[in-house]
Amino acid sequence: MTSSLQLALELPRLGLPVLPLRAGKRPVGNCPACKDNACGGRPNMKDPGTCACPAPCHAWAAATTDPAVLTSPPWLRAWREAEAVAYHPGGAGLTVVDLDSADAVTWARTALPPTLTVPSTRGEHWVYRGAMLSANRVRPGVDVKSTMAYARWLGYGTGTMAPLPDTVRALVVKEEATPPPSGARVASSPSPTWTRTVGHGCRHTERFIHTGLQRGLDKIAACRKSGAGSQAFGVARFLAAQHTRCPGPCGLDTIAQQLINAAVNVGVPHDYATRAVDRGFTTAGAQAA
Repeated sequence: MTSSLQLALELPRLGLPVLPLRAGKRPVGNCPACKDNACGGRPNMKDPGTCACPAPCHAWAAATTDPAVLTSPPWLRAWREAEAVAYHPGGAGLTVVDLDSADAVTWARTALPPTLTVPSTRGEHWVYRGAMLSANRVRPGVDVKSTMAYARWLGYGTGTMAPLPDTVRALVVKEEATPPPSGARVASSPSPTWTRTVGHGCRHTERFIHTGLQRGLDKIAACRKSGAGSQAFGVARFLAAQHTRCPGPCGLDTIAQQLINAAVNVGVPHDYATRAVDRGFTTAGAQAA
């Protein structure tokens, strides 16, 4: 048994889905059937597919805690060539703030709450309890790795893991805080209307939904010079959180479109507004329709 495989069989006991990394800290290349995503992708990817390839294809999307998979013939071949072990933070409900320079570490010590810290080759990994969307280069020398990403296993670290703070979440939506020039705008879709028909599984009254939604739309509309994207993120997170205990569906797609339209109307590009709202919903962990 290789040292990489031995480690890979230990980490799932911590709830970490793992995968092998080859030279250059890169995941194993896709097999011929999965090359260029010809298989359609795995069910847990951004564009869900039906791929059930037995090999460690699709990087983080193949990460697993199943010992039977980790020791299966296709994976054993990968472990024999592996130079490191990675894990999927989002799959374990974690977020890694990858600080890739001394300056980035200095910034984190003043801007972020202390948490479990793991030394890296050029800096540190700060690990928080809670998942979010991932993004690279959120500021100089800083990447955020959680869902749809992998992080190299560098050790158990020191310190106590803290809950994921809003300051880290805000790093990912920072790009939407100030709209670019009006020439970059994209027209939004016609405004839909939330009704009991689209939210027939919601536990709230229509009046409650419409009152909360209108307050949110007003907050976004007030950000005419800057901050509309971040406001859309915050409103989406707040509204979606109200539905975490609903049996569903709650018609959140309709609510999302209204929030997106409101942001676009004050100058946020459609793609930026869509990402901000989607991230807000994902952060809240709500049951979308």
